[in-house]
Order: sequence, then structure tokens, then C-alpha cells
Amino acid sequence: MNQARDPLPDKIDVNVPSVARMYDHILGGKNNYSVDREAVDELLKVVPSTQALALNNRRFLQRVVRVLARDYGIRQFIDHGSGLPTQDNVHQVAQQVDKGCRVVYVDNDPIVLAHGRALLEENENTTVIQADMRDTEGILGHPDTVRLIDFDQPVAALFVSVLHCIPDADDPAGLVRRVAGRLAPGSLLVVCQLVSEDSETRRAVTDFMAESTGGNWGRVREPREVDGFFEGLEVLEPGLVEVSTWRPDSDVGPKQTTWEWQEYGGVGRRP
Repeated sequence: MNQARDPLPDKIDVNVPSVARMYDHILGGKNNYSVDREAVDELLKVVPSTQALALNNRRFLQRVVRVLARDYGIRQFIDHGSGLPTQDNVHQVAQQVDKGCRVVYVDNDPIVLAHGRALLEENENTTVIQADMRDTEGILGHPDTVRLIDFDQPVAALFVSVLHCIPDADDPAGLVRRVAGRLAPGSLLVVCQLVSEDSETRRAVTDFMAESTGGNWGRVREPREVDGFFEGLEVLEPGLVEVSTWRPDSDVGPKQTTWEWQEYGGVGRRP
């Protein structure tokens, strides 16, 4: 989920927190370093609801993939800013519906590439490529993407909890439109990002994450700004919402006890 414009890193910097590794720690993973854990501890002081938010976001990802594969017949997924592998990854959820589902994971963090390839090396219908998620041509034209994805058929393009890593100057809404424009009619775009109605929360978290990650961050936005990411798309029910309320399949789950921020978005279909 770390998507800087600098050349893609080939070494792991254990001195600077990584968004992907911070997220891994929040989810209870082990592929992180002390610098990532310390950054999470500081973030929790600013926004105490972060862990519940992250867990709900992960459940949303799993739920939306299952729904798109089961109810909408999607068999191809491109997961932008996929982060570190954990339990019930996109390919595992989709392939429970149909073993033929194909998944391309995209991230620019070298540790994601290393762990992802180790996990996927025995699954011929999946791949992980190291790329900046803004490099649409490079991603869609990558040999592994071309091998797995039939662009004449609908694709689900996932941007789950990653667009807040992209600064306004790089036009995250334009990125979504650019990807949608390359996909077949009937394709689905899953988009959500961190938002807050409170200007002080937006400023505090944005400043903290930008400083902690060495500038590899965009901005916590307002919900109305995320609404604009879906311009030209047909938004599926129940619309754009806090993600734990998107077609919930259970009442059991972590509850945010405070609402300084939330993960907000939904699914749009390309006409």
C-alpha cells in the first residue's frame, strides 16, 4: 500500500514505517518490524478506533470478493495495493466459489513481493507483481497480467483502503477512471478509503502518516470526495457506505467505539 513515485524499492528499509507492514501488525500479522509497531502505537493515540476499523475493512474485502464471484459471476480480480498476505486473501476467497478464478496482486513494497510469491508459487491462477498502482499501463500490460486476465471479459479492480496513500496531485479519482476505461463493460470497481468529517482528524492523521512514512502518503478525505471517485459508474446497492454496513453477512464483528474516522466506499459497475 506504499505507493511513492520514487523508483520501486528493491530492499526493505527497516528504519521507516511501511503502510503495508503497519496494516499487517494491526491485523495481528508477523511480517513487520519494531518501527512499524511503534508507528501503530502512536497512530492509536490519535485515532483509537484504528484496529476495529482495519479488521472491519479486511472483512469487507473478503465479503465483497465473495459477493462479486458468487452473485455477479466475476472470475478475474486485480488487487491494487494488496499489502502483505494474511488469512483469506482475495484468491482464497474467490477460488472457494470457483477454482478457476484468477487474481493479480499489485504492490510496490518488496516485502509484499517476497511473501506473496512464496504464498502463490503453487497456484497457477494467481500472481503478484511489484508496481506502483498508479502505473496503469505497466500493470495491465505486465506479462503476468496479460497471462491471467482476459480484458474482453469483466474484471473486478480492487482499490481497497489504498487511495488515501495517493496525494491529490496524482489524481486518485483519475486513476479509478483510467482503470475503468481499460476494462470491459460490466466490470466492477471496488473503492474505499479512510475518511473523516472532522477537519482536525483529517489534518492530524494525514500529517502523522506523511511524516512517519517519509512522505509515502496522500490524505484522509471527506466522504463527498470519495463519492466523486465513482463518477460515470453505476453504484451497486447499498450505495456508498461505511464498509462494515456493505451487505453484512453477520452481526458479529469488531465495533468501532469511536468514530474519528471510517473506511468509506462501495462498488461501481462500468456501463
